[in-house]
Amino acid sequence: MATTTEYIAFVCEQIPQNIGEITYKKMFGEYIVYLNGKPVLSVCDNTVYVKKLEAVREKLTDAEIGYPYEGAKEHYVLDIEDRELCKAVLTALESVTATPKPRKKPTK
Repeated sequence: MATTTEYIAFVCEQIPQNIGEITYKKMFGEYIVYLNGKPVLSVCDNTVYVKKLEAVREKLTDAEIGYPYEGAKEHYVLDIEDRELCKAVLTALESVTATPKPRKKPTK
């Protein structure tokens, strides 16, 4: 079951607007959410996942664990409706996540 457009809109609405620019991109029927151009969340099957990084470990000690897709490593499942937790997690992720390098267009 792919993530619905309604759910990704809901996820973006839950993120506090004062932390930065929120965008998302559809990838293989699922979504990646970006904060200030940095990929911070995966939204798969109407569930919000956070990569298991040291920067968020303490904040998500009680979070469920899941796999966003087959073959993926374990991720935390983020309670997107907990705005305080969401803000804390996204702020921490944004500080340790690199901005993706722009892709080079193939030469002809």
